[in-house]
Amino acid sequence: MKARRLGAVAAAATLALTLAACGSSDSGGNAGSSGGKGLKIGIKFDQPGLGLKKGTEFTGMDVDVAKYVAKSLGTAEGDITWVQAPSAQRETLISTGQVDMVVATYSITDARKEKVSFAGPYFIAGQDLLVRADDSSITGPDTLKGKKLCSVTGSTSAQKVKEKVPDVNLQEFGTYSECVAALASGAIDALTTDDTILAGYAAQDQYKGKLKVVGQPFSTENYGIGIKKGDTAMCQKITDAIKTMISDGSWQKAVDANLGPAGYKPGAGNPPTPASCS
Repeated sequence: MKARRLGAVAAAATLALTLAACGSSDSGGNAGSSGGKGLKIGIKFDQPGLGLKKGTEFTGMDVDVAKYVAKSLGTAEGDITWVQAPSAQRETLISTGQVDMVVATYSITDARKEKVSFAGPYFIAGQDLLVRADDSSITGPDTLKGKKLCSVTGSTSAQKVKEKVPDVNLQEFGTYSECVAALASGAIDALTTDDTILAGYAAQDQYKGKLKVVGQPFSTENYGIGIKKGDTAMCQKITDAIKTMISDGSWQKAVDANLGPAGYKPGAGNPPTPASCS
């Protein structure tokens, strides 16, 4: 009997150790290859210079900001899960917990702040127009009457242009890359969104010399990092990281590396001072 009891105890101990080992590899569902704390970060997959996915590589200004913030939160690059965050889905991705944060040319607006919280801004852009290089008829929003204009569903750019030019023929696509392809083919006359995004597309090899940014920004877009509504602790940590990124020179390096090739120079207010978390 004693031997049988000892055998049962040993078996139970072995089972407990096995379960513990299994549990440790699954901790929180976020652990990455280096065993650190994982983060799910929403970015754009189709915006050159800002958030671009090529194969298994992710590049752009937003990506570099996200990596810097993640590192300051204790998450190595290998422990980041990148999630595509189309404009119309960003609030849903955050509120449902599909991502921990969104760094995707995400303009801070009062309407969005009703659904999510923001840390930042980490960059200030301006809405502009992208047209074909040989088109001299479009020189700003006041010349858009009767033109076919493209923007993306759920973007602040689409909303603002509707208010500014109510009689424009606005077509809303799912992604900016679809708009750019339509512009290059002649299906539309112009694309509107932030000048940072437009500069990235104009600099792509297949569009060099074919497209141009008008260069008359007509809005101010404060890019923030979207997080779960009311998470002031996370907001403060991210804000501290943004401030350090600016002060230690990493912010400027990211701008030069990602937006410099397009000939883009940050406008007034850059680098910005992040707002207080509340």
